[in-house]
Amino acid sequence: MSDLQLYQYVLIGLIFIWSGFVRSGLGFGGAVLSLPFLLLVLNQPLVFLPIIAIHLLVFSALTIWMNNRRTGKRAPAGSPAEGTVDWRYLGRLMAIMIVPKMIGVLGLFTLPPQILSGIIFVIVALYSVSYILNRPFRSNSKTVDTVFLMLGGYISGTSLIGAPLVIAVAAQQLPKEKLRDTLFALWFILVLIKLAAFVWVGVDLQLIHHVWLLPCAAVGHVIGLKVHERMLKAETPIFFQVLGSVLLLVSVVGLVEAFR
Repeated sequence: MSDLQLYQYVLIGLIFIWSGFVRSGLGFGGAVLSLPFLLLVLNQPLVFLPIIAIHLLVFSALTIWMNNRRTGKRAPAGSPAEGTVDWRYLGRLMAIMIVPKMIGVLGLFTLPPQILSGIIFVIVALYSVSYILNRPFRSNSKTVDTVFLMLGGYISGTSLIGAPLVIAVAAQQLPKEKLRDTLFALWFILVLIKLAAFVWVGVDLQLIHHVWLLPCAAVGHVIGLKVHERMLKAETPIFFQVLGSVLLLVSVVGLVEAFR
């Protein structure tokens, strides 16, 4: 990223503020809702994926620690505090997703960047349509749930944007107060695997750019934490419909640019 123009750096900084906001506000979306915009600035997924991955590790761990600390202070004296992560359910998710995750990681390093970008934009376009129609992916079948989780694991392995498929299952089976932090714990484990693969094959982790991008993401993270508290008490379908429309437009433009 050393040869970019000033306006491109500004755009990347703003996108990472957005990334931090949606990650802490929704519990997912730091990659799926920011990567399409980043690829319009610089169409090289392997430049941004390590940065997004490290941000997710930092802020997911920080959020879980802060929430459990807060919960512990609220617990009555002498009684154990209930954590904000459902570890038993997390184990079930990992058992289903781990093999597809590893297959997806291998695919990340064998697909040409142009094809990988195209796959990312197609997936995001599908997600955006579900937001626009206010019909997020849902199922009432254990078999379909398993398929969603396996696909989410595979897509997470290739591009870190499998969250909506996992949300489709987890949101039906976890209470709202435990959903975000349980997902953060899941993302932490999955992203740790991805980062290990990056290091193994020698992908540049762009460490120098964390000096200025981590503070950008932190600004968005703080704003997102405040928004999350309000979202727990209200439904916001209009927000997702507008967001879906923007993402669909970005995905179409990105597909045209990727294969031009």
